[in-house]
Amino acid sequence: MSYGALLDSAPENLAIVDALAKCQMQVRRHQKIMCSVSGGSDSDVMMDLIIRCGGKDRTTFVFFNTGLEYEATKRQIQHLNEKYGVEIQVIPPIKPIPMCVREYGVPFWSKQVSDMIERLQNHGFQWEDEPLDVLLQKYPKCKSALRWWCNDWGRERGRISNFDIAYVRYLKEFLIAHPPTFRISNKCCQYAKKSPAKKYVDEHYCDLNCTGVRQAEGGSRATRYKNCYTAGMDGPSQYRPLFWFSDADKAEYDKHYGITHSDCYEVWGMKRTGCAGCPFGRRYEEELALAEKYEPKFHKAMLKVFGPSYEYRRQFEAFREEMRQRECGQE
Repeated sequence: MSYGALLDSAPENLAIVDALAKCQMQVRRHQKIMCSVSGGSDSDVMMDLIIRCGGKDRTTFVFFNTGLEYEATKRQIQHLNEKYGVEIQVIPPIKPIPMCVREYGVPFWSKQVSDMIERLQNHGFQWEDEPLDVLLQKYPKCKSALRWWCNDWGRERGRISNFDIAYVRYLKEFLIAHPPTFRISNKCCQYAKKSPAKKYVDEHYCDLNCTGVRQAEGGSRATRYKNCYTAGMDGPSQYRPLFWFSDADKAEYDKHYGITHSDCYEVWGMKRTGCAGCPFGRRYEEELALAEKYEPKFHKAMLKVFGPSYEYRRQFEAFREEMRQRECGQE
């Protein structure tokens, strides 16, 4: 489709027009494009955008199967295959999520929190409230995690850093009062998605890697970037076609171009999906309830894999609320 025809068919929305123009430019500049399709609503829009901008024949669409996926997501992947006349390549994980959890531990609260706790656990940390210099003598090979534990990253700036444990209010107090009795880790993210994606890009010599990150979604994944494009140095360039889309922009795109999403959205009523059942999600309780209603077998699998993390998070949330109430009572 010509540039003029592309824009003539677009809605009167500057964010959408801008995204179409930029996407067509990136498509024309690159020959071997990879687009990660998750079955989520953002990736549905991204796939339509790339194909609408002429990228169908030079783009490989891939779905990274984590080993723990909703049937609704699998149906959506098949729907996209049929709708656009493509074959989304299903890439297996290096290690599926259930295996990662068994080998390394369950994710808890966030990727960074899980990573720091795992490092401390690997060094036999006893959840001690001691100064950094004292702890470094006891655990000399665990400096980064100990700095997190002691809120040392923001000390020079005179304020709490997002690399400090105090960034998650009352977490340190909770861990001291209720040390984890099970292993915690964020390794499932690495082996189920990140490493398979890098391996695929390296093996297929892609020159552009497209992901559905939006600034409006927030979280560490979105705040890591300042714009929609990162030029590649030793690897492919990174492109985020929907980076500047607000929720309203995305909704207008859906309506204008007739985009339909998986049953997780259209039937269950979910607002956002990530890795199925992931304890990092703020709405994990809502997701558990919906999975129990619509995919009860999968709900049982979620409890089996992530059960200890769900319970520990509930315990932490109750602890935080109690601490808040105490604090308010003292004011």
